[in-house]
Amino acid sequence: MPGISKRLRPACAGLVLLAGGVAQAAPAAPVAPSEGAKPAPVVLANHRAVYDLSLASSGGTRAVESARGRIVIDFRGDACRGYTMQTRQVTELASGESGSRTSDLRNTTFEGGEGREFRFKTVTVLNGEPAAPVDGTADAGADALKVRLKEPRKEQLGEAGPVLFPSRHMRRLIQAARAGETTLAAKVFDGSDDGKKIYDTLAVIGRQATGPTAASGSERDKPLRDAPMAGVPHWPVTLSYFTKGAGERTPIYTLSFDLYDNGVSGALKLDYGDFAIVGDLTRLDLDKGADKACAP
Repeated sequence: MPGISKRLRPACAGLVLLAGGVAQAAPAAPVAPSEGAKPAPVVLANHRAVYDLSLASSGGTRAVESARGRIVIDFRGDACRGYTMQTRQVTELASGESGSRTSDLRNTTFEGGEGREFRFKTVTVLNGEPAAPVDGTADAGADALKVRLKEPRKEQLGEAGPVLFPSRHMRRLIQAARAGETTLAAKVFDGSDDGKKIYDTLAVIGRQATGPTAASGSERDKPLRDAPMAGVPHWPVTLSYFTKGAGERTPIYTLSFDLYDNGVSGALKLDYGDFAIVGDLTRLDLDKGADKACAP
């Protein structure tokens, strides 16, 4: 989902602790966007979302005793102007062995409307100490990805394509869900961590639902049970991230969420293997007026 990345590095845009978990078959071959008959365009809602974080479960060798924090995502743009996203994630983890760790991550990205160009900048403060910023650009062609880093030092790297940026990946997920597809494998680059990592991802998509979310009956994700979101179709998605490689691999991170047809996400759960965190959508501000496909 736009805004949520793998690195809680101790901190959507931000936790990266390696995950354990049960070994799964890694995605076989990345899937490029469909080239057949054009489906109805996916229009991502311009919105600001606030998720309050809390500990869901913990175990293993790096047990976390408590977790709290907040993710704020501000998403703007369309397929003509491109997409701008600002994310801030503040997370505090407490452990009897390692003590308390607090991370404050701020991430800003711009993605071209056709998903071919990408700019990213991330600033992280860990326990009050700022880390070196990550700043760079990337270009995605049909056959390859090229990344140019400005900070922490000038560097270039490439990857055989196709590779999707976050907003295009989100739109591709929604297209797959609408078409009744149950899985989607893709290479994804979001500029997270050190700005060098390209992830193999595998999404498992459940059946479409319309109406109250699975969290109804509780106070969780209340903005999604109220108009105008109450009638928007959505699908449960489990999205696993893998480091590059071949054969059977264990995901380093798994993100579970309800994916709405307009790109908003609910029922958020971030699983790092040794512990998992849930995100409660406490506030959702949608731009006024119906979102429409742009006219170039």
